[in-house]
Amino acid sequence: MLEGARRTARAALEAWRRAASARNMRHGARHVTRAGLAADLARLGIAHGDTLFVHSSLKSLGYVEGGAAAVIGALQDAVGPQGTLLLPTYYLPGGTVRATCDMKDYVFDPRRHGTHMGRLPEAFLASAGVRRSIHPTHSVSAWGRHAAALTEAHHRAPSIFGVDSPWQRFIGCERAKVLGLGISMGPVTFYHALEDAMGEAFPVPVWAGETKLLTCLDHAGRRWDVPVRPFDPAIAQRRIDHPGRGDLRDYFHREFDAAGLRVNGHVGDAASWCIPAQAFYDHLRQMASEHVTIYASAAQLAARPVGRA
Repeated sequence: MLEGARRTARAALEAWRRAASARNMRHGARHVTRAGLAADLARLGIAHGDTLFVHSSLKSLGYVEGGAAAVIGALQDAVGPQGTLLLPTYYLPGGTVRATCDMKDYVFDPRRHGTHMGRLPEAFLASAGVRRSIHPTHSVSAWGRHAAALTEAHHRAPSIFGVDSPWQRFIGCERAKVLGLGISMGPVTFYHALEDAMGEAFPVPVWAGETKLLTCLDHAGRRWDVPVRPFDPAIAQRRIDHPGRGDLRDYFHREFDAAGLRVNGHVGDAASWCIPAQAFYDHLRQMASEHVTIYASAAQLAARPVGRA
């Protein structure tokens, strides 16, 4: 009962915070429309038929008339009826993969569990025609031509980002692109696809302990035991998305610009970027062969100048 009251209080506080933020944005920011966002995406190189994995910061776009639903509409307009959108709709009740693995009696149920990834993924998850993968920590949702194929096997994948996961299937899609809306090169889970593909050959020992089996229910209520291997928290402190790793984020920014792979532009008010998925993956593998990964030390960055590959 006490925990239920706490959840209610947290939900009320979050609703108040979002309403206050929306009021401030409405009065202080430039108004952005769905059509304007779609035009900005086209200038960034997004075209009909593309398959996009989208990482985003909704507030960075400015005040969007119509809110998150209008942003989703703009993304759908940009890729067209033959295109596909994927958004992270992760659910991590423990806060981290490791803490979630340690929870007793946790069962992921897509029929009642939402996402901790923010307002845009929340709205996407509630949109018509969206399919959601079954996974206890890293569920992905998709809309469009390849939505079913990208999400249907996640609960049978041997690891979160491994063979048959949405990430590995996404890399193989024609015209697949990773899109960052208002984010740096830090919070991009696409990086982990290389770790799981390489396994123990990856140059950094990123995992801690043994693989756990977490229980999920699918959309029909059937039970599945899904393998999840936690990350080593000490290694994670060195990762590109850690607040103290601005040097690594800047390096990746400059590296992918120097390689000619990153297209930069503004979508609404947000500094945004786009990279073809296969080229992104291949370049990450090349960098890893030269001892630079999303965990690289300052010394490793200094030993490999930007643009050397």
